[in-house]
Amino acid sequence: MKKLKLALIIFFLIPLFSFQTPSSTSIKVALILDTSNSMDGLIDQAKSQLWSMINELSTAKCDGKSPDIQIALYEYGNDRLPMLEGYIRLVTPFTSDLDMISEKLFALRTDGGSEYCGQVIQSSLKELDWEDYPKDLKLIFIAGNEPFDQGNVSYREVCKTAREKDITINTIFCGNFNEGIRTNWKDGAYIGGGDYMNIDQDCNYVHIKSPYDDRIMKLNSQLNNTYVVYGSGGDEYYTRQAAQDANASSINEGVAIKRAASKSKIAYKNTQWDLVDAIEMKEFDIESLSQEDLPDEMRKMTTEEKNIYISDKQQERAKIQSEINELSKKRDSYVAEKRRDDTNNMLDKAILTAVKKQASAKNLEFLEEN
Repeated sequence: MKKLKLALIIFFLIPLFSFQTPSSTSIKVALILDTSNSMDGLIDQAKSQLWSMINELSTAKCDGKSPDIQIALYEYGNDRLPMLEGYIRLVTPFTSDLDMISEKLFALRTDGGSEYCGQVIQSSLKELDWEDYPKDLKLIFIAGNEPFDQGNVSYREVCKTAREKDITINTIFCGNFNEGIRTNWKDGAYIGGGDYMNIDQDCNYVHIKSPYDDRIMKLNSQLNNTYVVYGSGGDEYYTRQAAQDANASSINEGVAIKRAASKSKIAYKNTQWDLVDAIEMKEFDIESLSQEDLPDEMRKMTTEEKNIYISDKQQERAKIQSEINELSKKRDSYVAEKRRDDTNNMLDKAILTAVKKQASAKNLEFLEEN
């Protein structure tokens, strides 16, 4: 009998010991963007303001630690998407690969379609890996300009389900505030426990030149030289990084500068292809890499020489990032003063306002960087 009791105790305790808790809190944001004909302005705002949002999210702290930031992306309401699937596409699941998010945003194309908000929210609840960690901040932001109740899936039911799963629904109507209320966008946010907001999707920031811009862009070029590519797919990732630099610059210099600042934040990590980031992981062993996985300049190095080489790159990067951060703060203050009377209601402001408001429930704070 004693053996049986002991066996039963072990049986029930095993799940408790085997359960894996995350090393840090996560901020999980699912962006659901309407890519129908009239939404070019919305997509342009998402492309141009991604790095501003990342910079703000990077200041979050939970118990003194920086949370893991993960972003997923959906598009809906586009005739190019399968009709049988509700004109919905999962562009990318949750990822911390910010260059991938940027690449996918720049690849979005608008076209006419039917906008089924309830169905796309339902898809995001089923398809994304939300996990079930109580400390995680789990948010959905859905943006569009057609009635929220279109389609065969009840938005009320899916928003209620999301709230029961501790996933907050925030709605962003692209148009008049009262029109968004009339077409149920506010009701969706109310049921989903989030905020209803409206934006002018056709509004654009005018780039303000600052005395710090040229130096920041020069430092960004130097920063790129600190990446040490490894692995069979490393060159492809490195090329994508350069492509996203170019994409940011194609909008205006201000976006490129915001991206440079993001590349100096803790949220911008490339452990899957950059040795300088990878070496910081406890489980990473540089000696486990084959000669073919190493860059040409490291293949004949001893273990000690490899470690010295990576350490030098780490120090060089830290110095560059520190200067970029200092200059970026000065630039932000300069631009904020120039825009003191600017009352825009754009995508980044809507998202960040909601995130900061809802983060307090998860013991998350947004702190000014030292």
